[in-house]
Amino acid sequence: MKLLHIDSSVNGANSVSRQLTEHIVELWSASHPDIEIDYLDLASAAPSHLSAESMSFRLPPTATELSEVQKRENILSEALVAQFLAADVVVVGAPLYNFSIPSQLKAWIDRIAQVGRTFKYTESGPVGLATGKTVIVASSRGGIYSTSEASRAMEHQESYLQIIFGFFGITDVRFVRAEGLNMGVDIRARAIAAAQEEIRNLDTAMRESDALIAA
Repeated sequence: MKLLHIDSSVNGANSVSRQLTEHIVELWSASHPDIEIDYLDLASAAPSHLSAESMSFRLPPTATELSEVQKRENILSEALVAQFLAADVVVVGAPLYNFSIPSQLKAWIDRIAQVGRTFKYTESGPVGLATGKTVIVASSRGGIYSTSEASRAMEHQESYLQIIFGFFGITDVRFVRAEGLNMGVDIRARAIAAAQEEIRNLDTAMRESDALIAA
């Protein structure tokens, strides 16, 4: 089994999403001793945002006249999409920045969103090709966005990730959320504790599911 662990918060040791992804990966490692883990820290090593050079992987196969920059960008894009496709489990740390995800995480998504690799177009519409994976998103938010229709309409973090991973054909997308982190010390502590408990419950549920499959 291969697990891809991705962090995108720029807050380093103060990041709650990083704490949560670390806990998720620790539990997965404990229950799957043979697991192989790849790690991406997009805050320190994000791919560049899409440009004319980095979008060259979308050119038709007949486009042979690529610049040296385009070739280098293609190698990076291929490495990222191959790493993603090879993973059985993807753990993503995704804080809410200005109602959406960090631009570093969006840059990674733009590199793996490749026709013929993670999705394809058909006469009936797009079809995801990255099936059979489990994605666990550790979501952190300074405010509270889950308790009303108005606040849910403001967030384009969890909703976007649900859509994009679903577009890639992934039906098992799970969210562990800690919100209200900037609303006082007590609320922050309760939110982190609740998220940690949710992670433990998720791990237990997935272990039970694995046992049923193996039986």
